Parts: sequence; structure tokens; C-alpha cells
Amino acid sequence: MIRVELPHFDRFDAWRASARQLATAAVPPEHILWVTKGDAADLFGGQPMPPPGNQPLRVSKDFLTLAKIVSFHSDPERWALLYSALVRMQAESDLCQNPADPLMIRLGALAKSVRRDIHKMHAFLRFHEMPSQGPRRSFSAWFEPEHPILEAAVPFFAKRFADMDWLIATPEGTAHFDGSVSLSPPGPRPDLPPDAGHDLWQTYFANIFNPARVKINAMRSEMPLKYWKNLPETQLIPEMLAEAPRRVRAMAEAGATEAPRFAAKVTARVRISQPTAQPTTLAEAGQKAATCTRCDLCHAATQTVWGEGNPDAPLMIVGEAPGDQEDLQGRPFVGPAGQLLREIIAEVGLDPEQTWLTNAVKHFKYTPRGRQRLHQNPNRGEIQHCRWWLDLERRFVSPRLTVALGASAAFSLTGNPAPLTARRGKIEAARDGGPTLISWHPSLILRLPSADARSARQELAGDLATAAALIG
Repeated sequence: MIRVELPHFDRFDAWRASARQLATAAVPPEHILWVTKGDAADLFGGQPMPPPGNQPLRVSKDFLTLAKIVSFHSDPERWALLYSALVRMQAESDLCQNPADPLMIRLGALAKSVRRDIHKMHAFLRFHEMPSQGPRRSFSAWFEPEHPILEAAVPFFAKRFADMDWLIATPEGTAHFDGSVSLSPPGPRPDLPPDAGHDLWQTYFANIFNPARVKINAMRSEMPLKYWKNLPETQLIPEMLAEAPRRVRAMAEAGATEAPRFAAKVTARVRISQPTAQPTTLAEAGQKAATCTRCDLCHAATQTVWGEGNPDAPLMIVGEAPGDQEDLQGRPFVGPAGQLLREIIAEVGLDPEQTWLTNAVKHFKYTPRGRQRLHQNPNRGEIQHCRWWLDLERRFVSPRLTVALGASAAFSLTGNPAPLTARRGKIEAARDGGPTLISWHPSLILRLPSADARSARQELAGDLATAAALIG
């Protein structure tokens, strides 16, 4: 057996160097004994470290990230497990991407436990102010983590509390900071005096406590009992829990008996369920659609986007769903894709007074990305829920021809989910029997490369010219 001793700190770097040397020399995992420096000698570890071999070594960044986190676990087998994964990776380059592999499952569980322990140390460590020997304030803390994570956790404190000197003592070792971090072996638990700042923290903790939402199991899960003895605020928890029922009753008795004046404005904006009575006019249908809650899209959208145009139009043009500008203005086809559509309509000589413009889905679906709202295609369920409104529009407008722009509109009108490529330019029967011309949505043209966009634009223009001729 080859005995590899790792230092008390900087263990990962030492393991990485030794593992590289052993792996290039093709030493199998079962011939290595990984220990921490100072551990008792064993009966089998006596062979010298072999010189590096010529075998090339392949290691992914994902594995190095995982290995560094796992190196802070307390499991004595962690080094052997990591070395086994390193050896296997030479023949299985995608080992880290295999979530079903037992070894990767175990390493993933170790990494998850370490990350949770680091998070707990960041959340539950409490500093006590100590007498200062210089111009900078001085603090000390004691913490008992589950794993030897001191080296991994202290960079957070060095960045957060760079303007003061501090000491963090753990059973694993002690971290000192006076502008830079230094690590030393463990010492006795420091005698920590009371801290005046803890009174302020307890006041804050008591005031954010909500007696009406007491969930003891959840609290113990997020703040395990093992940390309570070092947290000043936990002294308040028993009394707060005992007082919770009385405080809830007092809150209920002190509640308002009448709704505040602004409540009418709020409730007026709350969307109601689908109408119980069928609308009798197109205008009434639009008014009722403004309060639609048939699917969840209504909760994020600014407003319902109803159709517009000539209610007696012989041609109905149906898009997929409102975009960002349509949602803000409450009108269909006013964004970049809508402007392109209106431009092509003018080019082919189609009279806008002969059209009714609308969408298969009446609410904007999006994903927030910073200040932007990125358009998302509606799913089949949302299309089917909103089909009720489109059917009403078609019944009141009663067009002689309908143009379906895009897959969502084609599916809503015909019920056919087939791809558009083979259907574009053809007329299909709508579910109500009316003729429906299938074409591209102008938003597709805006997304395509220039050569493909020119071709798709010509095809959309040709389809709209065909529609103009058919209704003419």
C-alpha cells in the first residue's frame, strides 16, 4: 500500500498533486491509503510514492469543481472516492455528466452536504466584539460545523468584514484576519463576552416574527437545534412560540371591520371567471374578455389584447399571441412583427378596412430577463382555453377567409398540430368549416438569417396577395 499523507489545511491542492502523480503512474485505487498528516501509522502503508508516469491525464473543469467541494467533507473515504472517479474518467470522459452512476451520486451527495454546511456557517455564525489593540475593531466567534469547512467558508467573511480584525475558532482550526487570512491548528474555545450588538439583533428578530405563520418543523430544518446554543436570538424563541396564539387572537380582534378606501380600486382590477352568459355582440365579447381567467396567463399580463379592425371584414388574420408592445398598448400587431405585417399588407394592396386582426391567445406570455420580457410561445392548454374567445370573434365577424399566421394560430383554428413547412400556402378547413390559409408569422421572418428571411417574407407576401384576391 502507498500511504499518502495530506496536510491539515490546503488538503485539496495536496491531494490533487498526489493524485496526478499516482494516476499518471497507473496506480490502481485499491493500492493507495489516503490519510491526514498526524494520523496513526497503519500496518500496510509503507511503499514509496512512484515517480510520475507518461500516461496522459484528462480532467474536466466540472470534476475539479466537484472534487474541491467534496474535499471539505468529513467522510474519511472522500479522497479514495475522488481518486476512483479520476481513474475512471480516463476511460469514461463523460462520467461527471452521468447522474445515474453510483459513484457520482455519492460524490454529489457529499458535495451537497458540504454546501449546506458552508451556508449554515455563513448564516449562523455570530461575532462578539473583543477589546481592540489598535485602530481597527476586533471580533471573535465560535462555530461547530458538521464538516471541516473552515478553509472554504472564511473567504466570505474576509470579503464581508474586511474593515475589522476577527478570529473564527472551530474544532477543526482557527482563522485569523487582520487584512489577510491565516489558518492555525485548533485551540480551546475562546471566552466570548456579551456583545451589545446582540440586543439590537434580538430586537430585529423579535419584530420580524410572524405569530400567524409558525412552522416549527420548517424552522428547525432551516435552523437546526445544534446551532441554537451559539445564537443569541434563539433565547427568545420559546417565549415567542408560547405567545403566538395570544398574539394571533389580538391581531384578529384589531383587524379592520371595513375595507379601506383603496380596496374598491384593487378589487375592480381583479379578473373574474369566465362569463356565465354568452355575449350577444362583438363589443360585449371584448369587454368580457378583459376579465378572463380561463388560464394562468392573465395573472402576469398587463391586459387582454382583443382584436381590432372592421367587424364586418371578409378577411380575419389570426396571429399567435400578443408581444411586449401589444401587451402594453392593448392592441394587436403593433410591435416589430406587427409593423412588418402591416407593411406587407400595404405592399400587396390589401385594404386594411377589409381585415380583422386578432390573436389565437389574448394574453402576453413571457419570461422576465432583467428589464426585458422575453416572448414565450403559448402551450396547447393555453391555446385551447383561449379558443373559446376566438370562436366568439369568428362567430361575430363571420369572415369569408381566415389567414393563420404561425403554428399556434393554425392549431387553434384547425386543431391540426402538424408542422407548418408542408402546409404553408395551402387552404385548410377550420374547425367551424371556414377556409383557412396557412402562412408564416412575421416574427419568424425577424428571427431568420437575411437570406432565409427574404424568402420567408416573399412567401408571406404571396399568401396575403392570394388572400386579397380571394376576398376581392
